[in-house]
Amino acid sequence: MEKTFALRRHEVIQDKPLVAEIKSRWPALFCEHEVSAEFTRITTIPLVPKFMSQLDRYSEKMRRVFHKKGGAAGRKIADFLSVVDQNDSTANRRSGILQGLTVYLNEDPAKLVYEYESENPEETRADLEQILMGIYVIKHPGADADQSPEDIGIIIEGVTVLEELKDVASAYALLFGLMYDLNLSYPPDLKYTFEFIQKVLMELEPRQLSTKVQVLKNKLLD
Repeated sequence: MEKTFALRRHEVIQDKPLVAEIKSRWPALFCEHEVSAEFTRITTIPLVPKFMSQLDRYSEKMRRVFHKKGGAAGRKIADFLSVVDQNDSTANRRSGILQGLTVYLNEDPAKLVYEYESENPEETRADLEQILMGIYVIKHPGADADQSPEDIGIIIEGVTVLEELKDVASAYALLFGLMYDLNLSYPPDLKYTFEFIQKVLMELEPRQLSTKVQVLKNKLLD
């Protein structure tokens, strides 16, 4: 993969193939290790360690800022954080903060994280094929907050590109990495969420912030 990087990068940027075509041509790229390795080849930054360390660094401050949000958005954030209160595991805390972030930036986490129960696999599969880009979480029917999902994965252009991921936060990190690896644009409805991930968490082009993300960053630095 290291030796074929230049060829692959040329194909991805110049030819702009569909994700299904890239997966067929470069199947080795679509595993966790290679998603991270490709991201590092492009940016020199270690994807998952950087993402998690920065998320954990800001986590408590983000939580305090989010608690001050009023209205419907504040109530929705409280719902995400209440899951953390029920089970304050690292995975739950990271997931709650990330989904709260999307709400805080006036975007809809339901357009990024799609949750299903495992009792209707055919219906779920048909629904996933319609998703342009997102994270799917398949839960056991009636699962409690502390019960691990049956599966977590990533869908791009209706194609399952990663599955059996460890947790939602890992899926966020890997989806962000795939956007770089596959030269994909951020979904317009989630542009501020991914701008925050790119410029605040990952510190890529950190000086060029939108007003909305700059305001949040300033609050985190107070």
